[in-house]
Amino acid sequence: MTTAVVAPFRFFSLQVVRTRRLGSSLVRVTFAGEDLRHFFSDGRDQSLSLFLPHPGQSVPAVPFELGDGWWQAWRELPDGVRAVMRSYTLRALRRDPDEIDIDFVLHTPAGPASAWASGAGAGDRVVLLGPALADNRAIRFRPPADTDLIVLWGDETALPAVASILESLPAGQRVRVWLEASDARNVQRLATAADAEVTWVVGESSVDALREARLPAAEHPYVWIAGESGCVKALRRHFVQERGVDRRRITFVGYWRQGMNEEQLRASE
Repeated sequence: MTTAVVAPFRFFSLQVVRTRRLGSSLVRVTFAGEDLRHFFSDGRDQSLSLFLPHPGQSVPAVPFELGDGWWQAWRELPDGVRAVMRSYTLRALRRDPDEIDIDFVLHTPAGPASAWASGAGAGDRVVLLGPALADNRAIRFRPPADTDLIVLWGDETALPAVASILESLPAGQRVRVWLEASDARNVQRLATAADAEVTWVVGESSVDALREARLPAAEHPYVWIAGESGCVKALRRHFVQERGVDRRRITFVGYWRQGMNEEQLRASE
């Protein structure tokens, strides 16, 4: 039985149902579990904390039974015991049966999460810290009602969020998208009813391509940028200083930082 932490979030005990390769370095893992009946999210870039076991462990070590004291107790566990925690974006939530999808980027050399995802199989167990309320603070994509142009930028770590955002947009909504792919085999066809133009940049940074792009005229643009922290900050400055976009209409999220793992990134914030 799971224990609520701080509303609107709680822990979920899940297991892998199936996996599917999406490209040369992308894999989708589908999870299920009785707890998912309590999982709710209306967000298109819903952030989740996933806890993974170390090799040789059948279950990740997360003392969530301690309620609000779980964090300190988890931090005090030995390095080789304490569950690996990584942040991911919800790709999809389905009912009947209750399932969620999370997309992983595989790296070489592999970190602990990449190594786990590359070998994941049905029945493997994880713990998830996710939303119990559909509208929660871990949702960042929130265009104002008067938005007449949406601009999206992301690297492969932001692809699940961008794909989900595009699926949610109504017909007629203008949106311009720039996405990076490390390999042409990772380029995906993204479904949307919106008036969307998607530009893929393969094997190199798309920051310069977006800086040089000519955007449609708009009175009330909204910009969402996510991925490597340095690129995100550079693009935010570009939109504010060079394109004159109101900083309050820019959502920017650093999913990772070059040369740092997630533990180091969290410690630097």
